[in-house]
Amino acid sequence: MKDYHISKHSSFYTIGLNYKKADAEIRGKFSLDEKAIDNLLIEAKAQGIDGLLVTATCNRTELYGFAQHPFQLIKLLCDNTIGTVEEFQEVAYVYKNNDAISHLFKVGTGLDSQILGDFEIISQIRQSFNRSKKFDIANPFIERLCNSVIQASKRIKNDTEISSGATSVAFASVQYIFKNVPDISDKNILLFGTGKIGRNTCENLLKHTQNSHITLINRTKDKAEKIAGKFNLIVKDYGDLQTEIRNTDVLIVATGAKTPTVTKELIYSKKPLLILDLSIPKNVSDDVTDLPNVTLVHLDHLSQITDETLEKRKQFIPDAEAIIEQIKDEFIQWLETRKFAPVIKALKKKLKTMKDEELDFQSKKLRDFNAIQADIISERIIQKITKQFANHLKGEDIDADNSLSLIQKVFQLEVETK
Repeated sequence: MKDYHISKHSSFYTIGLNYKKADAEIRGKFSLDEKAIDNLLIEAKAQGIDGLLVTATCNRTELYGFAQHPFQLIKLLCDNTIGTVEEFQEVAYVYKNNDAISHLFKVGTGLDSQILGDFEIISQIRQSFNRSKKFDIANPFIERLCNSVIQASKRIKNDTEISSGATSVAFASVQYIFKNVPDISDKNILLFGTGKIGRNTCENLLKHTQNSHITLINRTKDKAEKIAGKFNLIVKDYGDLQTEIRNTDVLIVATGAKTPTVTKELIYSKKPLLILDLSIPKNVSDDVTDLPNVTLVHLDHLSQITDETLEKRKQFIPDAEAIIEQIKDEFIQWLETRKFAPVIKALKKKLKTMKDEELDFQSKKLRDFNAIQADIISERIIQKITKQFANHLKGEDIDADNSLSLIQKVFQLEVETK
């Protein structure tokens, strides 16, 4: 792709930060809830930004979109979070055009996940696209790119073993509990927060611990009751949180609040208490470790846990990269086609105008002129001419920009731009 601009005055950028350079505290400052994402998309559209995709997970916050300068996207992110431009610049990355496209492929196929081969991100990308579409800020480029990434993700999942075995943040949580809590089947476990990570953790706990002493608490009780009904677990009111913490041996926090939901004041434990905080931003106050018997482990630490499953997955990275390259090349070819499509369209229009003028002239000049047959023949010739130009522009060794400029100059074309 030769610095292709799908919009006349803008380039395609990725701006963002992730677990590689930004710790949980910094990622928390740039986290976006659904309302903030909606506001960001509305503001972007009002600014005339042509196409935007927002991904916000516990491991990353990224904006993919068209802008005259990446600072437009950076400012949008900072205006809708509590993070500052200075903090962003310390840990962030900015990719342009081809590099931005490649980055989304790596993210969407699990190659850039905190745990290699974790494919939960692809459903989040799909949701992000649907949200952009809802706000009418998903142009054909964004749509085609997302579909290509989804296609690559499916191929990699089906054709390689990069997602084989049970490895995810939820599974890593259970692994940690197994290794650090003796006799786990007899311990009391409290799960606070029943969102996606909470549900997955709950399923992993039941599957691997055979523990029936699991209690669920959620701010919205009916959500907890739906999960509890599925697994035959106990549900307590949000108001019982302090009492239940006192009775538990393992507390798993998977809430989605902007500020800590578990503080030092809530905890009074005379026995060892392990707390796993699976939230971004952190939803457990760091000072709980000042209390005796309390151990606090955050999501970032859990994600560093490696085992034989992860080592096995690494063997399939080259296979996954080969699939990505194939589908990415198909996307780039489509992109190049879009690049010269307006010129071919204008050329066809110009040739048809010339045809109509000539047919009109000949119909007046010749007595037995067959206008219908002449029109059919002329249309076929126009099709062949435009196809010849299109095939020329698709050539690998062709300077498409110079060719497009020459075609426009020779035929004096008026090319429509959106």
